[in-house]
Amino acid sequence: MSAIRAGEQPAARRARTVAGQLSAIDRFLPAWILLAMAAGLALGRIWPGLGTAIGRWQMREVSVPIAIGLLLMMYPILARVRYERAAQAAQDWRMLGTSLVMNWVVGPAFMFALAWLLLPDQPALRTGVILVGLARCIAMVLVWNQLASGDAEYAAVLVAFNALFQIVGYAGLAVFYLNVLPGWLSLQGQSIAINAGTVAASVGIFLGVPLVAGLVTQFVLVRRKGRAWYEANFVRRTSRLTLIGLLFTIVVMFALQGHAITSMPLTVARVMLPLLGYFVGMFVVAFFGAWALKFSYEKATTLGFTAASNDFELAIAVAVTVFGVQSGQALGAVVGPLVEVPVLLALVYVALWARYRLFPHPAGRQEEAA
Repeated sequence: MSAIRAGEQPAARRARTVAGQLSAIDRFLPAWILLAMAAGLALGRIWPGLGTAIGRWQMREVSVPIAIGLLLMMYPILARVRYERAAQAAQDWRMLGTSLVMNWVVGPAFMFALAWLLLPDQPALRTGVILVGLARCIAMVLVWNQLASGDAEYAAVLVAFNALFQIVGYAGLAVFYLNVLPGWLSLQGQSIAINAGTVAASVGIFLGVPLVAGLVTQFVLVRRKGRAWYEANFVRRTSRLTLIGLLFTIVVMFALQGHAITSMPLTVARVMLPLLGYFVGMFVVAFFGAWALKFSYEKATTLGFTAASNDFELAIAVAVTVFGVQSGQALGAVVGPLVEVPVLLALVYVALWARYRLFPHPAGRQEEAA
């Protein structure tokens, strides 16, 4: 007997395929992203000074071009979040507790282990990779979560919690994993001092600005025009800004280190190994762990992508500020998005593929208390 009932409509059948769960434009997203990555690498290779020129345009150690791209990318997503439901989602301590453990206990320890296992003779690159693992994502995760049909309100809450923990704990975690823990394990440590202002500025610009803009926009327009008009007109018309911002950000990021990446392919390949293991491993543990805990598909997807994604903008800013733009630490951090972007996009397809196989009856699964 067919897995899909004979009476089911063709549209329902298509929805159960991976491609059927994406819009016409999003189905070609892999091609757009690959083109953007190639364009950035080509620009950095053809004009070796381009990365340095872009790198000079900063505000409080935060790249202005990357900030512009991320603001374009995040604003439409945060403008469509139902903030009244987000307040309810913040009371789900089972979901929040699982996410915080995955993000702030499992994630940093897992990246530390992979970095030392696969880069034992490369202290500078290893440090850059560990800095990536310590920075929890507060930006691009919203794109992956939206593409995979995750829970937008839970994603907003988890991102906000990660932002707060990042401001409070990033510098301390960096000292612990780069200096203290290696000493306990009789390994070579890396002394580091991180300016808390850099962390706060990164979080404030990448999350605070689009969050406030989204809140104000939604409050004003819904009050004046109504929810139906807001969803049907404003949300629909601004949704493509996310794709524009994403592609622009990718081009800028890869142009920053395009020359270095294309000049040292073997070194870059070595750095990619722990990052690949990290992104895939964290998603698998979080997503399938959430399924085992009987979370809904939407919550499992949000948990998986918040655990697997990282704030590479912050990691790059810290590496460049502390060690210099041409340092091995900076190169190690820059390789992060080179791996994260295509891998997380591939995991979007994994999540969509699993949606009707592991979560066939969303209403029948036990939901954790709201």
